[in-house]
Amino acid sequence: MKLHPRWAPALSGLMLSGMMSLLVSGIATVRTLGIVPGLPAAWSSAWLSSWALAFPAVAVLAPLTRRAVARLTGNEAPAQERARTD
Repeated sequence: MKLHPRWAPALSGLMLSGMMSLLVSGIATVRTLGIVPGLPAAWSSAWLSSWALAFPAVAVLAPLTRRAVARLTGNEAPAQERARTD
């Protein structure tokens, strides 16, 4: 099953926020608890709660970040593309 291309930015944000929150919560959990028997359960709990915050943050911040990068690199996006990503 393929999704319509219009879902690409949301899917990209969902996947990126999921992977980054998994990595960061894993590091934080291991640093806090150490390698202990309950680590997988603690990690998954920390990951789910951090992902619940990370995805909306990515959804809000991604368009702002794209605009800032475009300005810093002199690669201004056309108005039509800016309207679509906002």
